[in-house]
Amino acid sequence: MSLLSKTAILTANDLQTEDVEVPEWGGAVRVRSFTGRERDAFESSMVRGEGKDRKVDLTNMRARLVGLTVIDETGQRLFTDEEADLLGAKSGAALDRVFAIAQKLNGLSGADVEELSKNSSGVPSAVSTSASALPSGSPTLITSSNA
Repeated sequence: MSLLSKTAILTANDLQTEDVEVPEWGGAVRVRSFTGRERDAFESSMVRGEGKDRKVDLTNMRARLVGLTVIDETGQRLFTDEEADLLGAKSGAALDRVFAIAQKLNGLSGADVEELSKNSSGVPSAVSTSASALPSGSPTLITSSNA
């Protein structure tokens, strides 16, 4: 095994994409994996409050993840953060289909959200990518199409 150089790491094309057919929308969309910075921002955006008052806010989570990961042919996001509410008004089945691929490409699982909700410090800790159920009453990140 040879060790990678800094240049090799920084120039590696390591972001994955996958095209997803969305019949409800009349075609396909391209979904891209997060950069490390984007993943941290997404996780942080789900946490409200500080210390022991931290709560995980899953409001419009599927649409927010879809909006962050759907890209055009040049790799640019199709949707701004502000357009997540507009996406949230689209078909739940269509959003779930795209969400499942975004979730898979980004290694997100129910355990990730559960870890965010349990962590009481001001900064989210590293989270597991293993699948587990969310706390009772919480929407799950794992969809049946992923099983």
